[in-house]
Order: sequence, then structure tokens, then C-alpha cells
Amino acid sequence: MINLNLPTYNLKIKNKENKYFIFDIIRKKYVHLNQEEWVRQNFIHFLIEEKKYPGSLIAVEKQLKINNLSKRTDILIFNKNGLPNIIIECKAPSIKISQETFDQIARYNLKLNANYLIVTNGIQHFYCKMNHDEMKYEFLNNIPDFKK
Repeated sequence: MINLNLPTYNLKIKNKENKYFIFDIIRKKYVHLNQEEWVRQNFIHFLIEEKKYPGSLIAVEKQLKINNLSKRTDILIFNKNGLPNIIIECKAPSIKISQETFDQIARYNLKLNANYLIVTNGIQHFYCKMNHDEMKYEFLNNIPDFKK
């Protein structure tokens, strides 16, 4: 797989019938490995190992309903009170991050009301803090580490 703009992690990958699978430490199972999943799994390890977010507060492909349509967040981090805190949208490295990507995560946040939004393709990472009063987001250089 392609090298990402993240630290290197020792990820479990297996080949079964000429298809590759990667172990998801949150869902505790092997999932089909494609480029977007590569980004998602590396970013999960970044959150846990570098930013110290507990795996118990992280959900992967959490389903939500928006205008009677089923959608899924790539990664959702809850705060200690069980409320959505960070929504992360992952794209394959070959996908350019566009306004459409930000619009997608903003629609999810209308339902979830998280404090931070992250969009990544593994090469570029955009970190935003929500300003709920003014209904806009401010770009950050990084996201804060988890606070106990």
C-alpha cells in the first residue's frame, strides 16, 4: 500500500483467496483492505497511539439517518459523557479533498453536533474546530490530545 503522511504502524494484514484483509482493532475483525480502509486503519492507530484517544470511545462506520437516508461516519470519537466529539471522514490517497468532502462531513455534523471535524486522505489532513454559535468551522494545525 501507499506510504501515508502518518507514522508507520505495525498493522495486521492477511491474504485470503488473493484478497487482502486488514485487522480493525476497533471492530476486532479483519475487513477488506482497499485504499480508503488503509487510510482509516492508519488514522485509527494515529488517534490511539499518538493522540492517546481510548479505543473504547471510537466507533467505526457508525450508522446515522439524515433525511431518511442511511449514512455512515468513517470514524466517530465520543467524549467521556458518550456524546459525539470528533467526526473523521477518510478518503483514498488518490482522492483529492474538495469542498464536497467538507460539505459531506458538515451534513453529518448537523445530526451529530460534534466539536471537531477531520478530513483526511492519508496524505493531507484537515482539522477543524466547530464554532456552533456562528455555524462555521475554524481550521487548526492539529487536533488536541485526549484529556483524561
